Order: sequence, then structure tokens, then C-alpha cells
Amino acid sequence: MTEGDTMGRDAILARYRHLRAISTRHHSAALEFLSRQAILEQARRLGLTVGKTLVAESEEELTLAFDLAIYTAPAGRSRAIDRYRAAARLDEGSDEALVLEAMCRARFSVWRIERRHEAVGFIVSDVIRQAEAWLVDESLERTAPEGAAIAARLCRPEAFAMTSGVVVPVDREMLEEALDEALPRVHGTPEQVADARRFAAAIYRAALEHGLLAGGDDE
Repeated sequence: MTEGDTMGRDAILARYRHLRAISTRHHSAALEFLSRQAILEQARRLGLTVGKTLVAESEEELTLAFDLAIYTAPAGRSRAIDRYRAAARLDEGSDEALVLEAMCRARFSVWRIERRHEAVGFIVSDVIRQAEAWLVDESLERTAPEGAAIAARLCRPEAFAMTSGVVVPVDREMLEEALDEALPRVHGTPEQVADARRFAAAIYRAALEHGLLAGGDDE
């Protein structure tokens, strides 16, 4: 029996909105652990700078740089999300701690929307790791068709997963471009490729070049 069998749609959505609000607060707090240089570095990788000036045309574009700056780091350096977790004084077992731990374990990949969940959201498949997840995202549920592919970083604070707030539509051409860019520099298992910051950056850069950005639930 799944969580969706024991909780109705309204109860699941209420729980989701509560956890989403917590994740939004955590993301805002994690930004305090980033230097301007770190943000500029990620924005530069995405082609969103001229010299030392940000030239993102929208908040959605800038959010891509924030995502990379919060959740990724060069080898030997800590991630902003981990530095924030170490500094945060959260009550053990609280929803705040639950969500933050899930965010620290979030996984980036390309996800195919397989079908609607019987209660709310979708069942999505990780096309890199060959695994499934139950994704709840109100914006996607309203707009995304079955069979569509998205790039997103998912965390799982409950039986269901949530996005980090960044959702990028992906087609075969974009995925091939990103893999062609990342694979020569990333070696290992498919999971290691999906986890590599170069892969996420390549997907985001391709989305910007193709003019494709989709909105998951706002952070």
C-alpha cells in the first residue's frame, strides 16, 4: 500500500505545500553561504555574465546559477547546502530538519513523466539511473503531459519527491548535447555521470541556448 492509498489528495497537497514552504526558506538561507564570486563563477559557466556583471534576462535564468552554486562544488570543496546544514540549529526530527537532510541528498537527473499518480502528481523515471520516483509538483501537474522529459534536482522528504524549484524541459537533442559535453570529462557509472556538476551545467546551458525554461513550483 502506498502513501497515496492512505492519504487523500487534499491531505497530500497540504503536506506538500508545508514542506515546499520549508524548502523555500532553506534555499533562501543557503544563499547566505555563497559569495558573490561563487555565484558569478556558476553564472559564467552558463553564459550569463559579461566580465564581472550578471546579464541574466530573467529570474528563472539566474535560478539556474543559484542551483549550481548551492548544490555543487569543485572537488575538495564543500557545497553551500552542506555548510548551511552544519551551521543550522534545527530540532532533530522536526520537519525543518527532515527537509534539509533530503535537500542535501537531492539527486539531479533527466526524468521522464511516465504516468499520473493515483492520488496526486506523477510517477517519473530517472532515464540515467533507471529508477522511478513519485513526484509532487503542482505546476507540473497542471502543465506537463505524460511522456515529457524534464531535468530537475529531486529531494525526497516524504514518500513523494519534490523538485529544488528548477525544472528544465529536455528533448533528445538537448540530452545528446549535454552528454557529448559531459562524458569526455566525467568517467564512471551512469549514476556518477548524473551526479557530476558538469552534467547539470551542460543541461542548463543547453536549455538557455535553446530558449527553453519550464517552471516547477516556485522557490
